[in-house]
Amino acid sequence: MRVRITLEEKGLEWESHHIDLFKKENLTPEYFGINPNGLVPTLVLDGVVIIESNDLIDYLDQTFPELPLRPTDKSELDRMHYWMQRSTNIHVKAVKTHIYEKSVRGKMAKSEEEQAAYRKLQTNPELLEFHRKSSTDGFSDEELLSARKILDECFSEAEAELAKSDWLVGSALTLADIAWMPLYFTLKELAGYDFERFPRVQSWADRISHRNSYQRAIINWWPTQLPNRSKDSEVA
Repeated sequence: MRVRITLEEKGLEWESHHIDLFKKENLTPEYFGINPNGLVPTLVLDGVVIIESNDLIDYLDQTFPELPLRPTDKSELDRMHYWMQRSTNIHVKAVKTHIYEKSVRGKMAKSEEEQAAYRKLQTNPELLEFHRKSSTDGFSDEELLSARKILDECFSEAEAELAKSDWLVGSALTLADIAWMPLYFTLKELAGYDFERFPRVQSWADRISHRNSYQRAIINWWPTQLPNRSKDSEVA
């Protein structure tokens, strides 16, 4: 979603190659050959391969600086990178944990053979442990509570920031907003996270939802149900 929003905001032409996660199309030696974490998205641009979505959108914004998605003020630029990095830091331990437990657990369980193949391909210890738990015994009450606490703290901070401006950083949409909008969307749609406590965050999300990039990058790709549609796949 981050990558598609950025591409659409900049009016760039791009081609999608679908990787269906529910069919485990990402768990192949071929895909791990271009993305060593076996995750989506992956961008291939003029022979350059980039695998982390926040690195990817930052690269796109610097490579195609027309219609910039970053502030020029140094302190605001630092804050933009702070919000981007924070969205990365909480992804596995909070966002993925909360969503998998609430919505996805059991739908992507791996057989013993698939788990063995995954362990041979995957070298990231955090992802190995996450998928072990999501495929077997699940997450402890303490882990789920910790995930919820992290999310509450992040959106409480966002609520405070949005009391000063319509956007997370500065006076216009930046990569910080693009980094967080997919988290808001998936937590709401897949996990029923309660955003009623954060009215400014809801207003911020509503502003983004009225942009053309939101329709093209999120809604047009969102499945009506999981996991039985080809659009459950992500964009590589």
